Amino acid sequence: MQKSLWLKAVGTAVAATLAAATAAHAAPAPAPAEEVHSAAVTLRYDDSRAAGWEAAVAAGVASWNQTVDNVQLVEAAPGTRAEIVIVATSGWPQAMLGPVRPGGQVRVELGSQAVAQGYNKTRIAAHELGHSLGLPDTKPGPCSQLMSGSTAGVSCTNAVPNLTERSRVESYYGGFASRVPADGRVLADAG
Repeated sequence: MQKSLWLKAVGTAVAATLAAATAAHAAPAPAPAEEVHSAAVTLRYDDSRAAGWEAAVAAGVASWNQTVDNVQLVEAAPGTRAEIVIVATSGWPQAMLGPVRPGGQVRVELGSQAVAQGYNKTRIAAHELGHSLGLPDTKPGPCSQLMSGSTAGVSCTNAVPNLTERSRVESYYGGFASRVPADGRVLADAG
């Protein structure tokens, strides 16, 4: 056998052996895209200074948790830092505009002035949490828009974000690491 043919045969045999060995120890192929699920971003909230608003906060949190997948709100354990700090005030409701990120912090003020004027506490809580999740006001707007706030009137009790509002929040928290952090603006929901 000629030396060049022999080297070619040996080279082919070595390449085949290495390919077989590599294939035997290779990592399994990644799952198809539709089977890959990313974990939701978890944000902690502290309502320990929201006396009288606990039920409304719980209902507002439940409304968001039941309608979005990319972010979930959980109550912070006592003494731990929360991303969303909720306090009761005597003024008008307001909140810092998010989207807040894990490790960041925004403040939600649930003002009794709106309740005194007849607005629904659960709608107020869900609306202000919407600001923390990155949604601005959409005023004027109908009752079907949670972020229309007070322009929907005192008879509006809808505390559920509509499809557009849910989609925006989902986009803010899907792959959140590549997003720009909150700018810290405060949105006062004046009547």
